[in-house]
Amino acid sequence: MVSAAPVGVVPSPGRPRPPRRDPGDGPLMRYLLGPAIRRVLRRHYADLALMEEVLRDSGLDWTVVRPPRLTDKPLTGAYRTAYGRNVRGGLTVSRADVAHAMRHLLDRPESVGRTVGIAN
Repeated sequence: MVSAAPVGVVPSPGRPRPPRRDPGDGPLMRYLLGPAIRRVLRRHYADLALMEEVLRDSGLDWTVVRPPRLTDKPLTGAYRTAYGRNVRGGLTVSRADVAHAMRHLLDRPESVGRTVGIAN
């Protein structure tokens, strides 16, 4: 169990001062929605941060894909990705597009050891 940390901050030996905001977030997400969501989903975000820390420390080759709200729409292939941050203005993405992106990230050595934001 992860102890409760201040909203938006998850303690981590690997990241003693994690960023409070994602560089891909726009003003609405940064100042209004983001803080509210982080407060409500505090434990969920703590679990995600812990999972990413375990991956970083594992010695394995890994890539974390961070989609926003998932939909059941069909594959479009018209999704956007961003390394190390969320996709600006990205609110949704289809599960099919996430699966497609994950398949293509397997062939990209630059994705190893990184987080990848994805959205339509």
